[in-house]
Amino acid sequence: MSTDPAPRWRRLEPDERKEQIFACAVRLFSRRPYSEVSTSDIASDAGVARGLINHYFGTKRELYLAVIKRALTVPRLAVDILPEGPLELRADVAINWFLDMVKSQEKMWLAAIAPEGIGRDLEVERILEEADKESANRVLEAVGLSTDSVHANELNALVRAFGGMVKAAGREWLVRGALSREQVHLLLSKSLVTLVSEVFPHITVEEPAP
Repeated sequence: MSTDPAPRWRRLEPDERKEQIFACAVRLFSRRPYSEVSTSDIASDAGVARGLINHYFGTKRELYLAVIKRALTVPRLAVDILPEGPLELRADVAINWFLDMVKSQEKMWLAAIAPEGIGRDLEVERILEEADKESANRVLEAVGLSTDSVHANELNALVRAFGGMVKAAGREWLVRGALSREQVHLLLSKSLVTLVSEVFPHITVEEPAP
């Protein structure tokens, strides 16, 4: 058996390499404004040729938009980890997970909810809208509601409206310091329970037949 030490590097599979580049982009965009980060910076940080970034992501702008979309999209994992139990418990755990996630990538999340340096156009609006809709669907799944119901679009819109408060509360906590994490947690968890238990039923009630 060889006693040679294991090599310090290994050849990464394409998906692993792509994710490595993405992680480096997130780190750099979190630390510096968009205009101060170049694809050369990202390539150097990831230890790859700049052309590989173009191969996987296209332009710097396209990579930044991908970073923004992921930062604003609630993953399915957030639903899968929720415990069985009453709505109040699931809402409490979901909001706690969300605030942990936001705090762990604070600068990137704040940049994502108000992207600057790339301009606001139809493409940016589409990316933000897609992220909001997908995240709203995760919330509906978290509270046990189907995203295929006849009222799915209306419920999704209500959750997106709630999402506007989530972003505002996040700024009050992380930027202005006007609210503590505990206060934001209370605000969001109670509001989510109220939305689901008191507002949704008025939307999903079946209209009487003529």
